[in-house]
Amino acid sequence: MGRVGVIGCGLMGTACARRLAQARFDVLAYDVDSEKVAAVAVVGAQPAASIAEVARACDTMVLAVFTTDQVEQVVEGAGGVLEALADTQGTRVLICTSTCDPDRLAALAARVGPRGTLLLEVPISGTSRQVAAGEGVGLVGGDRTLMERTAQVLDAICPRRYYLGSVGSGSRAKLAVNLILGLNRAAVAEGLVFAERLGLDRSAFLEVARGSAAYSQAMDIKGPLMARREYREPQSRVDQSLKDFRLMLEQARAARQELPFATVYAELLEDCMRQGEGPWDNAAIAEAIARRSGS
Repeated sequence: MGRVGVIGCGLMGTACARRLAQARFDVLAYDVDSEKVAAVAVVGAQPAASIAEVARACDTMVLAVFTTDQVEQVVEGAGGVLEALADTQGTRVLICTSTCDPDRLAALAARVGPRGTLLLEVPISGTSRQVAAGEGVGLVGGDRTLMERTAQVLDAICPRRYYLGSVGSGSRAKLAVNLILGLNRAAVAEGLVFAERLGLDRSAFLEVARGSAAYSQAMDIKGPLMARREYREPQSRVDQSLKDFRLMLEQARAARQELPFATVYAELLEDCMRQGEGPWDNAAIAEAIARRSGS
């Protein structure tokens, strides 16, 4: 297998690096946080000292940073991919797994394509633990031939994936998926808090709910964390979810569509942030609900 770069070694970047290393790719990884770079070496990646080192060594790079701003900075900013490749020949492929503003990502792809850097968006549905286990679902936007060209890399990261169309389509689908997923989490959280307030044990009631017509996958993935109130080892963070819901609400305003449930969910996430729970698993939405006392 060839060499693949990973830029961004947070939860998702580390999961991607693990999958690539397990598929026998030579993985070169970079993050602005040196501790994260050192940690990703444990899953089989080789630490890199800079974005430039990754860009010069790898024809294919996986971007797993936090925001659209960071994606643009990694690609176009000082010390970024384009600057590193200014005096090189050939094309490079960027696989962006970050959940981004779809319009800005499409504009970025249009800007960098003529400069020999091809962008494929592949935001992944699933927690970092699910991705590490090969259970993530890729939502692909971009040139179909580019998707086929990078099939081995994509097979390693997300064996199951859907092609949505041009760049921007994958991010739009991911935002809609995350809207449904977030509201499922909120429903589970509210049900558990309600059951507890009525005198039932959270864990015992969760088993009842999982066996009922109300079942959803969120009960399996997040329900136990909510029941035990264990949020300090996140699979998906509160601040990441809030970033995604803010993007949803921006897109909804542009499309002149109200999202009443998403608005309430974002308010609950904001409450978590005010309580210092941003780095916690997003199952902590249950704590925001529990803090709301009725009259």
